[in-house]
Amino acid sequence: MTRTHTVVLVEGLSDKAAVEALAGRRGRDLDAEGISLVAMGGATNIGTYIGRFGPPGRDLRLAGLCDAGEVGAFQRALERAGLGSGLDRSALEALGFFVCVADLEDELIRALGTAAVERVIDAGGELGSFRTLQKQPGWRERSTHDQLRRFMGSGSGRKIRYSGPLVAALDPDLVPRPLDALLAHL
Repeated sequence: MTRTHTVVLVEGLSDKAAVEALAGRRGRDLDAEGISLVAMGGATNIGTYIGRFGPPGRDLRLAGLCDAGEVGAFQRALERAGLGSGLDRSALEALGFFVCVADLEDELIRALGTAAVERVIDAGGELGSFRTLQKQPGWRERSTHDQLRRFMGSGSGRKIRYSGPLVAALDPDLVPRPLDALLAHL
């Protein structure tokens, strides 16, 4: 194994699986390139991981992916580590940290379109479960996009189970910008 020189911090295992899937589709072996993907178990853990792998710790090159709602936590942790001040999104991107509009599942659903996501769910044997969610009173009037986001977030391990297949279903020219930019940065 190549010695790690870059650590990519992602919120959870589904984000890690999506980055791995896209790297694989593009013929990249991140481990062999010295790039380690770390699922932090939530964005609020960013400070701990920057402390471990960034300037205060092993002083490795850092990059990452976060949800729009977690930008503040990332900004504060990066600033505390001495990696900038007043970090806006373009400054975050210059550091290698890319922001998903809502979350990565939202990005993938928008890139694929709802019909393609439903085909992936059907291939996973859960289209019936999704149809059941769509019939629930609280979800009947919501958009299919919103229903799909809810479906991905419900059920144990569903985000992890579908992140790779959703990335595999993407048209190579329609990879969500944050995911595409992260891999290009690496």
